[in-house]
Amino acid sequence: MKNLHAIELEHIWTYFGDQLVHQDISLCLEEGEILGLVGASGSGKTTLLREIIGLDAPSKGSVKVLGEQVQEACTIECRKRRNQTGVLFQNGALFSALNVFENIAFPLWELGCKDEALIKQMVCMKLSMVGLSSQDAKRSPSELSGGMVKRVGLARALILEPELLLLDEPTSGLDPIASEDFVILLRQLHQELNFTVFMVTHDLHILRDLCSKVAVLADHQLIAFDTLDKVLSCKHPFIKLFFHNHRAERVFNALEADHG
Repeated sequence: MKNLHAIELEHIWTYFGDQLVHQDISLCLEEGEILGLVGASGSGKTTLLREIIGLDAPSKGSVKVLGEQVQEACTIECRKRRNQTGVLFQNGALFSALNVFENIAFPLWELGCKDEALIKQMVCMKLSMVGLSSQDAKRSPSELSGGMVKRVGLARALILEPELLLLDEPTSGLDPIASEDFVILLRQLHQELNFTVFMVTHDLHILRDLCSKVAVLADHQLIAFDTLDKVLSCKHPFIKLFFHNHRAERVFNALEADHG
């Protein structure tokens, strides 16, 4: 039977020396869902993302991605999981010495693909998918706007047609128009490709317009994990601070009207 959980976290504890970061965090993200993870600065959001990627290991607990234990998988399973997972880091993390085409093609070269015609076809397809043209392929990262950097990073994350996308603050640093365009793009791609998304974000519009689930970190714990309307009803002080300030109330009024 096909695994129904793209990500399974079981009793995750994380320490940096004597400093507690995560305390007994558990959640399951089903295939095809879009999860937005929020929390105060220093609450361990990016650390949790890095543990899911496999860049860091929790002090205790189990991390499963696409049915495989992240820390215990053999080299073949690690490579398979990596090929099924696309990552978009906060600043795009493009290689400055490579042009757009080379950045997007890089995962294919890492796999040992030598069919240049196939590589060109796949890169052009992904460029088109994220709203860029073949002419953009020759540009260097320094020539790109912030929104274009995010699109190139997303194209690279999608080049292996992954089942799971891991995004770290995908709209950070973008102006409101570019941010909205990115949300629309991600929604369209999700509808077409039905991948699972785990993203760290503080963007209220993403939480309202895109996420099927919202997870909230505070006091080292997962204090909420549910649909947005149910998270809004939680009584924890951080929920009130983050989701019920004047700006947030304006953003979420439309959602509450829809549910009214």
